[in-house]
Amino acid sequence: MKKVRGKLNRKAVWIPILSLVLVLTATIIYQSNKPLPKGLSFEGEVHTVEDIKFLYDLTFEKDNGRRESDQQIFNRILEAIGEAEDFIVMDMFLFNGFNDGDKEYPDISGKITEELIEQKQSHPNMDITVITDRINSTYGSHDVPEFKKLKKNGINVVYTSLVPLRDSNPIYSAFWRVFLQWFGQGGEGWLPNPLAENAPEVTFRSYLDLMNIKANHRKVFVTEKTGIVTSGNPHNASGFHSNIAFEVKGSILADLVKTEQAVVDYSASGKLTNAKPADSNKTGTVKAQVLTEGKIYKHIIKEINKVRKGETIWLGMFYLADRKVVDALKEAADRGVKVKMILDPNQNAFGSEKIGLPNIPVAAELDKLGHENIKIRWYNTGFEQYHAKIMYVTGKENNMIIAGSANFTKRNLDDLNLETNLKISAPDQSKVMKDVDSYFNKLWNNNGAIYTNNYPSNEKMPVVKYFTYRLQKLTHFTTY
Repeated sequence: MKKVRGKLNRKAVWIPILSLVLVLTATIIYQSNKPLPKGLSFEGEVHTVEDIKFLYDLTFEKDNGRRESDQQIFNRILEAIGEAEDFIVMDMFLFNGFNDGDKEYPDISGKITEELIEQKQSHPNMDITVITDRINSTYGSHDVPEFKKLKKNGINVVYTSLVPLRDSNPIYSAFWRVFLQWFGQGGEGWLPNPLAENAPEVTFRSYLDLMNIKANHRKVFVTEKTGIVTSGNPHNASGFHSNIAFEVKGSILADLVKTEQAVVDYSASGKLTNAKPADSNKTGTVKAQVLTEGKIYKHIIKEINKVRKGETIWLGMFYLADRKVVDALKEAADRGVKVKMILDPNQNAFGSEKIGLPNIPVAAELDKLGHENIKIRWYNTGFEQYHAKIMYVTGKENNMIIAGSANFTKRNLDDLNLETNLKISAPDQSKVMKDVDSYFNKLWNNNGAIYTNNYPSNEKMPVVKYFTYRLQKLTHFTTY
């Protein structure tokens, strides 16, 4: 009788444990592979465009050691807000003035906010929608002053719903979905804000939400007249980062609005005013296409695999970590393709020191090959980041660019984060290609300033850093 009772007791213990394991396992599998909300992972038509403008922000060191900045992107967005007459749609990952108070940062978020309000007051019937990520409110712990002002003045603010997206940190997110999400994030904050010292305190539940590491990481601005896809955020603490952007006009604007309507459809409600169809010049030589999420991944791999001997792949990248991309770059070098990379050293993030992940171990891996066709330079960062995300292929009859918000990481490319990039194809003598070519050569050769530093070849990779990198890749518990 005692033996039977013991067996029953053991079953009573193991049945709920096994049931819980099955629930968590099923949650991991489904939430990592479930269908995306309708309209995401978008591959637009190839549009012939009359005008594409390349914009950039650069912070750099002059020969006298002084750091200077050339900021173009949000100056142009401010102008474009004032030019709009029918509608404005703006989707930005980071949009706030919070910072650590350690420096005088440019008030990008404040200027954008005031310009949007002024335009709304001048055109009361204009539809203006700002789409953003919940990171700005530290996942529901506090208000964002800029958004309060926008709402007060009749401007629609949409926080992107992140729960319907696939889980990029599946082990933790399964636990969070089963046990923690039901408690919400609201309430009186009491913990220091992990994102900025002068931001409001946050709840412990917001920390738990943050660790899902999910994001609407897009950076898009579009009106009836123009569209800008960028790697930069209207975020004061990011005000000195080096970024890139491309401005497009014409029929492609309708595709940009369509991709933003998809976010509104599953996050809130309402119909965005669409760009009026524009007749594109079918005989033009400059082509552009809107790509989002996993379709960016598809085109990156396809284009790298197409590059042949004698051609060059340029990369300007904040994060390079995706295995398929790294392997494709290695294979391209084996085919005789020159691969030139300008990478951020990943040493700082908004005043906090980082340990160089993922770029230092990835660069060390590529350098260890000793391949004559692979060359790496570090951007010469100070307290800011080289935050660009651009691939440029040259040497063909038509050169090609893929650029926008997406880092070359699994989180940014594999239908996890929300991302928007443009793919551009044009003759090498077109203005946009000449401008991009000039940009990369200026940075590579340090024309007029110290932009980049030599990669210290044969530098040993610290074991702890490499182990941390591999562990993060294995568990997905990382921001890249």
